[in-house]
Amino acid sequence: MNSKSPTVREATLDVLRTFGVDRVFGNPGSTELAFLHDWPDDIDYVLGLQEACVVGMADGYAQATGRPAFVNLHSAAGLGHALGNLFTAFRNKTPLVVTAGQQARSLLRLRPYLFAEDAERFPKPYVKWSSEPARAEDVPAAIAQAFLTAMQHPRGPTFVSVPSDDWARPAAHPPVRRIAAEFAPDPSAVARLALAIKAARKPAFVVGPDIDRNFCVEQMVAVAERARAAVWASPMSSRCSFPERHPQFAGFLPAAPGGLARALRGADTIVVFGAPVFTFHVEGQCDLLEDGTPVWQITDDPTEAASAAVGETIIATQPKALGALLSALPDIADREPPAVRAVPAVPAAASPIPPAYALSRLSALMPPDAIVVEEAPSHRPAVQQYLPRPGADSFYTMASGGLGYSLPASVGVALARPGRRIICLIGDGSAMYCIQAIWTAAQRGLPITFIVMNNSGYGAMRAFSQIMQAHRPPGIDLPGLDFVALAKGLGCPGKRVTNVAELDRTLGEALAAQGPLLVDIAVGDTVGDLFASGSRS
Repeated sequence: MNSKSPTVREATLDVLRTFGVDRVFGNPGSTELAFLHDWPDDIDYVLGLQEACVVGMADGYAQATGRPAFVNLHSAAGLGHALGNLFTAFRNKTPLVVTAGQQARSLLRLRPYLFAEDAERFPKPYVKWSSEPARAEDVPAAIAQAFLTAMQHPRGPTFVSVPSDDWARPAAHPPVRRIAAEFAPDPSAVARLALAIKAARKPAFVVGPDIDRNFCVEQMVAVAERARAAVWASPMSSRCSFPERHPQFAGFLPAAPGGLARALRGADTIVVFGAPVFTFHVEGQCDLLEDGTPVWQITDDPTEAASAAVGETIIATQPKALGALLSALPDIADREPPAVRAVPAVPAAASPIPPAYALSRLSALMPPDAIVVEEAPSHRPAVQQYLPRPGADSFYTMASGGLGYSLPASVGVALARPGRRIICLIGDGSAMYCIQAIWTAAQRGLPITFIVMNNSGYGAMRAFSQIMQAHRPPGIDLPGLDFVALAKGLGCPGKRVTNVAELDRTLGEALAAQGPLLVDIAVGDTVGDLFASGSRS
């Protein structure tokens, strides 16, 4: 290398710019300082106070922008802290490039302090690709490869471990490359699917999170309207991929075999768009998988395709598949449209505050373009009934079931959507996993309304203990948490609501706040049936 060669650090920063990175999400440590010194003005460094928060923020940002986010973590322990939300990013199919510092190459054989043994294997299998480059000069090319891999379908996180003394070494700029990652479906398979939909008497569409992830909700609506099909949200969907007040929206499928089969009973052709066939959380008999009902699936994920229990799968990215299907599908004008889903009655005010009432008031008061980032598992049935979302870019939650994602993700979504009100709707148990992210929201003055649905415990576990006949399990109650004090200590104002008469005023103040504001709502411990369909009935 000649004396004018860029350093590994300089070449890596240019790689980030090439891939449109305008923010780096991180929590710094000693093994990253050589990368972080004299930080450039054109890339915003977003500090999180714990590594799981950092990955959650990056995940929300990447999902909202549709671009890969770059994460910089501290060594083995920092990566370990982040693994829960890295698992969620994998299940969310979020394009992330995660880096972690490694000790200097000259020390590695001595197993030094902060050493990560087999660093590239550490986050597997929940990254698509990982590397600790054999030579310092290979680091920029490895990071470029991580970006290109993260953005190929099915998208997901990648990982690069970088020894601390690599950053100052000379390196060449890797070539600028682009990959056209969208791929079209088999035309003959699309034609057969179009014929099957046309021949059906009562088709049912099951719409999963990949539709909204791939920015094609409008296409999905057009296909459903042409087919006059009933549209269901897939079990445990982490995005809103169909407007929930649309007359063809049928409801939310449960992650229980029996409940799902009951909800779809009567459909003579089922088409699953952008979701597994099917996601279950409990055991049970699913007659639907045995009665011969034709089931089709469109997915960009070969693993999802191969693991489907029944049916025929078309592998393609959603925008390409929906475009092809819309062209192949005739307008079925003589098909009777599905019955319109009933709008639930407004819940009555009471004391303690019913969760359904609190959610209905939040829905009525918040701006029409607000984005909800949710992690209140025990209140999910009430959320689905009383907080309907309008479709694209309106709802985010975790696909993994692991807590600690949505609070930091709301920060990432807020950074990606300036000018939009973000509602972080979270349970009291969930809030304690990554509550440090409130500090980042406060430091940046982000317009996030943190709503804590506080039932003084793990409400979902209370529900599961009843379903599974597990009597008096320990560790479910959470007395004595003062979320207003916690928020204040992190620089965010907060208010607690125990009286239903104060709810509207307090929510109104929080929704109008210039920066973040936390509202701790003391709600009753009513939990809906987590495995019943949120259906038309």
